[in-house]
Amino acid sequence: MKKKVIIMGAAGRDFHNFNVYFRNNKEYEVVAFTATQIPNIDGRVYPKELSGPLYPKGIKIYPEDSLSGLISKYDVDEVILAYSDLPYTYVMRKASEVLAAGADFKLMGLKTTQIKSNKPLISVTAIRTGCGKSQTTRRVAAILTELSKKAVVIRHPMPYGDLAKQAMQRFGSYEDMEKHNCTIEEREEYEAHIKNGTPVYAGVDYESIIREAEKEADVIIWDGGNNDVCFYKSDLSIVVVDPHRTGHELAYYPGEVNLRIADVVVINKEGTAEKENIQKVKENIRTVNMKAQIIDATSPIVLDSNITGKNVLVIEDGPTLTHGGMPYGAGIIAANQTGAHIVDPKPNAIGSIKDVYKNFPHLNLVLPAMGYSKNQISELEKVINKTPCDLVLAATPIDLKKIVNVNKPIVRVTYELQEISKPDLMYIIKNFVKKFKV
Repeated sequence: MKKKVIIMGAAGRDFHNFNVYFRNNKEYEVVAFTATQIPNIDGRVYPKELSGPLYPKGIKIYPEDSLSGLISKYDVDEVILAYSDLPYTYVMRKASEVLAAGADFKLMGLKTTQIKSNKPLISVTAIRTGCGKSQTTRRVAAILTELSKKAVVIRHPMPYGDLAKQAMQRFGSYEDMEKHNCTIEEREEYEAHIKNGTPVYAGVDYESIIREAEKEADVIIWDGGNNDVCFYKSDLSIVVVDPHRTGHELAYYPGEVNLRIADVVVINKEGTAEKENIQKVKENIRTVNMKAQIIDATSPIVLDSNITGKNVLVIEDGPTLTHGGMPYGAGIIAANQTGAHIVDPKPNAIGSIKDVYKNFPHLNLVLPAMGYSKNQISELEKVINKTPCDLVLAATPIDLKKIVNVNKPIVRVTYELQEISKPDLMYIIKNFVKKFKV
């Protein structure tokens, strides 16, 4: 008898686990996916083009709040939790729901989910969303370029559109992002790499993706999403932690997994963190990982215009503020450092943006750059235009002017990783290149 399985996810790790373990496994029948975290990803079907010959009709995707009913309806044996950035209390609450409904609750580990690359691979992951993976990945790519090595980035999945069409995607130009109808969330991860000349691969089928990326790479860089574990076997694991959220490195799933397997731990944002918090993070690292090299780092903030005394609308990276749980980011810090006056956007929120404030009540005086759909981008644009201010202070990694039409100037906040201790990433990656004879 086949074991009946439901995979709980958020259009990323769930599809990957299915592809590498369940797709051609005749001992199991995946009867459903459930979806959460991301708007409008439930109610779809994981397509037959990706689900394989055992699933000629594809697999339905349901909202997660129907989980208990699905377990009963399909007489489910096992439920697999396959998404990330979850506090431990949340994980066990979901486990309790599944167990009470009669099924087994499972998490999948490295042995059953990681793919081996034919090229040396450096992974960049984190203990929470918003720690600074993106600037760390850019730093690693820049070092490899300086060492005359061709770096190719594979980005954690964000398939919010047509899954079959998004099975494997390569982004090497701004036109590629237009061609694939990228959301704001996707652009935030791809745009800076493209600007720096580093191609990015992403999609749904990560076996196909890495085999294609290997054709042009000397070294592959895994650019993680949320605090998820790398989809590939890593030859050098770099994990980013955040002293603004001290203690989270030991309290979120699967961030602690990353911390335990790290070769290098980058403590980012030290320039704006309290010294006692930095020290506590170091102590927490050592409770679970004695071997990792710790690198102290900061992300200096740069503004492209003077904002002193201005009334500003601050826009921050969406996922960092929402399921990352941060009440602020580089934009708020920049405004406070320069004496700008922050305008509250909440009175002007509409539609799904208004729902974001309702669902994440910790947000105050900041507008998350939400853009999972064309409709949400339109709503974001309307909120910006309705908010009275002198200018928009945009701390997202993308050039918002290319996405929305706004009636006020946009000043960008940028930040890049800067190591402030030795050995630094240059030293570590030089040794990596030498070891693997790249």
